[in-house]
Amino acid sequence: MRGAMSENVLRGLYSAALYLLAPVTVYHLIWRGFRQTEYFQRWNERYAAYREAPPGPTIWVHAVSVGEVNAALPLVNALLARQSQARLLITTITPTGSVRVRALWGERVLHVYLPYDLPGMVRRFLVHFRPRIALIMETELWPNLLFGLRETGVPTYIVNARLSERSLRGYRFVQPLLRRALRSVRAVLAQSQDDADRFERLGAPTPAVTGNLKYDVAEDPDAEALARALRVGLGARLVWIAASTHPEEEASVIAMHRRLRQRWPDLLLLWAPRHPERFRPAIQQAIDAGWQVATRQLTRMPAPDDAVFVLDTLGELAALYRCGDVAFVGGSLQDVGGHNLLEPAAAGCPVVTGPHLHNFIDIARQLRAAGALRIGADADAVAAELEALLGDPEARATMVGAGRALVEHGRGALQRTLAAIQTDLD
Repeated sequence: MRGAMSENVLRGLYSAALYLLAPVTVYHLIWRGFRQTEYFQRWNERYAAYREAPPGPTIWVHAVSVGEVNAALPLVNALLARQSQARLLITTITPTGSVRVRALWGERVLHVYLPYDLPGMVRRFLVHFRPRIALIMETELWPNLLFGLRETGVPTYIVNARLSERSLRGYRFVQPLLRRALRSVRAVLAQSQDDADRFERLGAPTPAVTGNLKYDVAEDPDAEALARALRVGLGARLVWIAASTHPEEEASVIAMHRRLRQRWPDLLLLWAPRHPERFRPAIQQAIDAGWQVATRQLTRMPAPDDAVFVLDTLGELAALYRCGDVAFVGGSLQDVGGHNLLEPAAAGCPVVTGPHLHNFIDIARQLRAAGALRIGADADAVAAELEALLGDPEARATMVGAGRALVEHGRGALQRTLAAIQTDLD
């Protein structure tokens, strides 16, 4: 009785705080909308107001944004291949994640935004879509959602689960509530033993280590064809990639390119900002630097005289990795925590990052130990690593071989994940 009362009190306090903050969500959507117009759209989904219900129960996968959608790719494809009678529902939170879902699966899946974590909205979402199993990707831990799944009897799994030390500390204020919520989860399927240990400290009972689904992403024929076309057009030019960069890293990208072009005057920068609202600023900064700039939307392919080619589309970064001589992966000079390091390694592109990798500690450690990753302590050190690799084809080839071997060795997470959830899929 005391435990139940404590849970009810904690849930009440948490929900009351969210209700008080609910008006702020409107201002947040408006503020984001001025930067990315898609945030002005589909508000009904964010507040769990739906029209027609799906014809039957759904298998539900939640992936916050582009990174989680890409990680879910092999799992979703495997679920679609099963030809289950249940429709597949994929939810995201960001518009970029939504665009990626539609680009990958189109109308083969249902897709909406996940509503805010208020009890009434959670209840309407679950009643409307009637999930028969919930597969929550990586680190999306919303107490009311987890409790709602428990109360409606939906078997729930945290899939490809990762939890950094920093995120664990960030949950300390709601840890007593999350500890109770995590007890209702059928299983936490962790990427690594370190992630499993941190989930256990957070309150998850006996997490299992199934590995990282990113190792199991299959070759994309469309990406391969685009890479071949791009590489043919580039000829013998050296190419470096600045991938998934954030605002505070943009000046460093400009400085790196200026430094590198002093040694290789025809060097091309393929630049892929992380968020669409940064496409235009990146283009303008490259123009202001005095370079000829092309973009994927405007010219489709770079011309021989272009110094910078900005990837102002979504979902095509993997193709760029296949034709780069070396890549800098952003979110690592700015204190973001890094981004997907396996994608360039799998594509055969040597990888350089900055020091902020707390979201990818295990992967970074493995890649570095294998000789497939170089880490610079700051922007100058990253530039030095890029310059060294561009000038050393043998070192690049060694890194490519090491990265591909590591990715091949890491495969198998998909089969282990499917085996773990099999009972609730049937």
